[in-house]
Amino acid sequence: MPIAGQGMLLTSMDIAPEDEADFNRWYDREHIAERVAIQGFVEARRYVALEAAPKYLGLYSTERFEVLSSDAYRMALANQTDWSKRNIAKFKNMIRGVARITLSRGQGRGAVLGLVRIRPVAGREDALRTGLSAKLDPLPLDGIISMHLLENDPTLSKPLTDPPGVTSPGASDWFVLIDGTSAAAVQAALAGRFETAIAAAGAELIAAGTYALLWDLAKADLDR
Repeated sequence: MPIAGQGMLLTSMDIAPEDEADFNRWYDREHIAERVAIQGFVEARRYVALEAAPKYLGLYSTERFEVLSSDAYRMALANQTDWSKRNIAKFKNMIRGVARITLSRGQGRGAVLGLVRIRPVAGREDALRTGLSAKLDPLPLDGIISMHLLENDPTLSKPLTDPPGVTSPGASDWFVLIDGTSAAAVQAALAGRFETAIAAAGAELIAAGTYALLWDLAKADLDR
Protein backbone atom coordinates (compact mmCIF):
# COMPACT_ATOMS: atom_id res chain seq x y z
CA MET A 1 0.00 0.00 0.00
CA PRO A 2 1.37 3.45 -0.89
CA ILE A 3 0.24 4.88 2.45
CA ALA A 4 2.39 3.41 5.19
CA GLY A 5 0.12 1.78 7.75
CA GLN A 6 -3.54 0.84 8.16
CA GLY A 7 -5.00 3.76 10.14
CA MET A 8 -5.40 7.44 9.37
CA LEU A 9 -6.26 10.46 11.47
CA LEU A 10 -7.60 13.28 9.30
CA THR A 11 -8.01 16.75 10.75
CA SER A 12 -9.09 19.91 8.97
CA MET A 13 -9.87 23.37 10.29
CA ASP A 14 -10.07 27.08 9.67
CA ILE A 15 -8.29 29.64 11.81
CA ALA A 16 -8.87 33.38 12.12
CA PRO A 17 -6.37 35.46 10.10
CA GLU A 18 -5.04 37.18 13.22
CA ASP A 19 -4.21 33.76 14.74
CA GLU A 20 -2.64 32.12 11.68
CA ALA A 21 0.99 33.04 12.38
CA ASP A 22 0.97 31.40 15.81
CA PHE A 23 -1.12 28.48 14.52
CA ASN A 24 1.33 27.70 11.71
CA ARG A 25 4.34 28.11 13.99
CA TRP A 26 2.79 25.70 16.49
CA TYR A 27 1.92 23.15 13.80
CA ASP A 28 5.39 23.31 12.22
CA ARG A 29 7.52 23.50 15.39
CA GLU A 30 5.62 21.35 17.87
CA HIS A 31 2.44 19.59 16.82
CA ILE A 32 3.53 17.50 13.82
CA ALA A 33 6.66 16.13 15.52
CA GLU A 34 4.75 15.51 18.75
CA ARG A 35 2.15 13.39 16.99
CA VAL A 36 4.61 11.44 14.82
CA ALA A 37 6.58 10.59 17.98
CA ILE A 38 3.58 8.70 19.46
CA GLN A 39 4.08 4.93 19.48
CA GLY A 40 2.49 3.43 16.36
CA PHE A 41 2.35 6.66 14.34
CA VAL A 42 4.23 6.43 11.03
CA GLU A 43 4.10 9.85 9.35
CA ALA A 44 2.20 13.12 9.09
CA ARG A 45 1.44 15.40 6.15
CA ARG A 46 0.33 19.02 6.24
CA TYR A 47 -1.71 20.77 3.52
CA VAL A 48 -3.22 24.17 2.71
CA ALA A 49 -6.30 24.62 0.52
CA LEU A 50 -6.08 25.51 -3.16
CA GLU A 51 -9.82 25.16 -3.79
CA ALA A 52 -11.31 23.60 -0.68
CA ALA A 53 -12.65 24.23 2.80
CA PRO A 54 -11.62 24.18 5.59
CA LYS A 55 -8.31 25.88 4.79
CA TYR A 56 -5.87 23.57 6.60
CA LEU A 57 -5.64 19.78 6.45
CA GLY A 58 -3.49 17.27 8.34
CA LEU A 59 -3.10 13.54 7.67
CA TYR A 60 -1.48 11.22 10.22
CA SER A 61 -0.95 7.57 9.32
CA THR A 62 -0.54 4.78 11.87
CA GLU A 63 0.82 1.25 11.72
CA ARG A 64 -2.54 -0.22 12.70
CA PHE A 65 -5.98 1.30 13.07
CA GLU A 66 -5.99 0.33 16.76
CA VAL A 67 -3.18 2.83 17.44
CA LEU A 68 -5.82 5.59 17.19
CA SER A 69 -7.56 4.26 20.30
CA SER A 70 -4.39 3.19 22.11
CA ASP A 71 -3.25 4.25 25.58
CA ALA A 72 -0.31 6.11 24.03
CA TYR A 73 -2.57 8.23 21.83
CA ARG A 74 -5.14 8.83 24.57
CA MET A 75 -2.33 9.96 26.86
CA ALA A 76 -1.13 12.45 24.24
CA LEU A 77 -4.66 13.87 23.91
CA ALA A 78 -5.01 14.14 27.69
CA ASN A 79 -1.67 15.91 28.12
CA GLN A 80 -1.69 18.70 25.56
CA THR A 81 0.82 21.51 26.00
CA ASP A 82 -0.39 25.02 26.79
CA TRP A 83 0.56 26.02 23.24
CA SER A 84 -1.58 23.20 21.88
CA LYS A 85 -4.56 24.05 24.08
CA ARG A 86 -4.39 27.70 23.03
CA ASN A 87 -4.44 26.84 19.33
CA ILE A 88 -6.99 24.01 19.50
CA ALA A 89 -9.41 26.38 21.26
CA LYS A 90 -9.24 28.65 18.20
CA PHE A 91 -10.10 25.97 15.59
CA LYS A 92 -13.15 26.77 13.46
CA ASN A 93 -15.21 24.42 11.27
CA MET A 94 -13.16 21.46 12.44
CA ILE A 95 -13.36 18.02 10.82
CA ARG A 96 -11.75 15.08 12.59
CA GLY A 97 -11.87 11.60 11.09
CA VAL A 98 -10.40 8.49 12.72
CA ALA A 99 -10.36 6.11 9.80
CA ARG A 100 -9.35 2.75 8.44
CA ILE A 101 -7.43 2.80 5.15
CA THR A 102 -9.49 0.23 3.26
CA LEU A 103 -8.17 0.79 -0.28
CA SER A 104 -4.85 2.24 -1.40
CA ARG A 105 -3.46 2.01 -4.92
CA GLY A 106 -0.48 3.44 -6.71
CA GLN A 107 2.90 4.51 -5.37
CA GLY A 108 4.06 7.58 -3.49
CA ARG A 109 2.51 10.95 -2.72
CA GLY A 110 1.98 13.99 -4.90
CA ALA A 111 2.40 17.73 -4.46
CA VAL A 112 -1.38 18.20 -4.73
CA LEU A 113 -4.11 16.26 -2.94
CA GLY A 114 -7.72 15.85 -4.00
CA LEU A 115 -10.12 15.23 -1.12
CA VAL A 116 -13.66 13.88 -1.58
CA ARG A 117 -15.96 13.64 1.45
CA ILE A 118 -18.80 11.10 1.21
CA ARG A 119 -21.66 10.27 3.58
CA PRO A 120 -22.61 6.59 3.22
CA VAL A 121 -26.02 5.09 3.93
CA ALA A 122 -26.07 2.53 6.74
CA GLY A 123 -26.35 -0.98 5.33
CA ARG A 124 -25.09 -0.04 1.86
CA GLU A 125 -21.41 0.33 2.66
CA ASP A 126 -20.38 -2.71 0.59
CA ALA A 127 -22.05 -1.30 -2.52
CA LEU A 128 -20.33 2.05 -2.04
CA ARG A 129 -16.94 0.45 -1.43
CA THR A 130 -17.30 -1.71 -4.56
CA GLY A 131 -18.34 1.26 -6.69
CA LEU A 132 -15.50 3.45 -5.47
CA SER A 133 -12.95 0.66 -5.84
CA ALA A 134 -13.54 0.61 -9.59
CA LYS A 135 -12.57 4.30 -9.74
CA LEU A 136 -9.40 4.22 -7.63
CA ASP A 137 -6.85 3.00 -10.16
CA PRO A 138 -4.36 5.83 -10.81
CA LEU A 139 -2.61 4.21 -13.77
CA PRO A 140 -4.93 5.47 -16.55
CA LEU A 141 -4.79 9.04 -15.22
CA ASP A 142 -1.86 11.24 -16.22
CA GLY A 143 -0.34 13.03 -13.26
CA ILE A 144 -2.10 10.90 -10.64
CA ILE A 145 0.28 9.03 -8.35
CA SER A 146 -1.96 7.15 -5.93
CA MET A 147 -5.56 6.99 -4.70
CA HIS A 148 -6.96 5.91 -1.35
CA LEU A 149 -10.21 5.26 0.52
CA LEU A 150 -10.59 6.12 4.22
CA GLU A 151 -13.59 4.91 6.22
CA ASN A 152 -14.29 6.74 9.48
CA ASP A 153 -14.96 4.94 12.72
CA PRO A 154 -18.14 6.72 13.95
CA THR A 155 -17.33 6.12 17.62
CA LEU A 156 -13.85 7.65 17.49
CA SER A 157 -14.44 10.39 14.89
CA LYS A 158 -15.27 13.56 16.80
CA PRO A 159 -13.87 17.11 16.57
CA LEU A 160 -11.79 17.99 19.63
CA THR A 161 -13.71 21.25 19.83
CA ASP A 162 -17.14 19.57 20.21
CA PRO A 163 -18.74 19.60 23.67
CA PRO A 164 -18.89 16.25 25.54
CA GLY A 165 -21.77 14.05 24.43
CA VAL A 166 -22.19 15.71 21.04
CA THR A 167 -22.07 13.40 18.01
CA SER A 168 -20.78 15.02 14.83
CA PRO A 169 -23.06 14.50 11.80
CA GLY A 170 -19.94 13.55 9.80
CA ALA A 171 -18.72 10.88 12.22
CA SER A 172 -19.47 8.09 9.73
CA ASP A 173 -18.17 9.89 6.62
CA TRP A 174 -15.67 8.40 4.19
CA PHE A 175 -12.89 10.20 2.33
CA VAL A 176 -11.25 9.57 -1.03
CA LEU A 177 -7.69 10.92 -1.34
CA ILE A 178 -6.13 11.57 -4.75
CA ASP A 179 -2.37 12.22 -4.83
CA GLY A 180 -1.26 14.05 -7.98
CA THR A 181 1.58 16.04 -9.45
CA SER A 182 -0.43 19.18 -10.25
CA ALA A 183 -3.70 20.91 -9.46
CA ALA A 184 -4.82 20.45 -13.07
CA ALA A 185 -4.23 16.68 -12.93
CA VAL A 186 -6.12 16.31 -9.67
CA GLN A 187 -9.01 18.50 -10.80
CA ALA A 188 -9.31 16.41 -13.97
CA ALA A 189 -9.40 13.23 -11.88
CA LEU A 190 -12.08 14.69 -9.62
CA ALA A 191 -14.35 15.87 -12.43
CA GLY A 192 -17.36 13.57 -12.53
CA ARG A 193 -15.33 10.56 -11.41
CA PHE A 194 -17.18 9.42 -8.29
CA GLU A 195 -20.71 10.79 -8.59
CA THR A 196 -22.21 7.71 -10.28
CA ALA A 197 -20.75 5.28 -7.72
CA ILE A 198 -21.88 7.48 -4.85
CA ALA A 199 -25.42 7.87 -6.20
CA ALA A 200 -25.75 4.16 -6.99
CA ALA A 201 -25.08 3.34 -3.32
CA GLY A 202 -27.54 5.98 -2.12
CA ALA A 203 -24.70 7.94 -0.53
CA GLU A 204 -24.19 11.71 -0.51
CA LEU A 205 -21.27 13.71 -1.90
CA ILE A 206 -20.58 16.25 0.85
CA ALA A 207 -17.59 18.12 -0.60
CA ALA A 208 -14.64 17.86 -2.98
CA GLY A 209 -11.58 20.07 -3.27
CA THR A 210 -7.84 20.35 -3.71
CA TYR A 211 -4.98 20.98 -1.30
CA ALA A 212 -1.27 21.74 -1.75
CA LEU A 213 1.29 19.82 0.30
CA LEU A 214 3.15 22.06 2.75
CA TRP A 215 5.46 19.39 4.20
CA ASP A 216 5.58 15.91 5.68
CA LEU A 217 7.42 14.19 8.50
CA ALA A 218 8.14 10.47 8.91
CA LYS A 219 9.10 8.57 12.02
CA ALA A 220 12.50 7.92 10.45
CA ASP A 221 13.09 11.68 10.28
CA LEU A 222 12.73 11.90 14.06
CA ASP A 223 15.15 9.01 14.54
CA ARG A 224 17.84 11.02 12.76
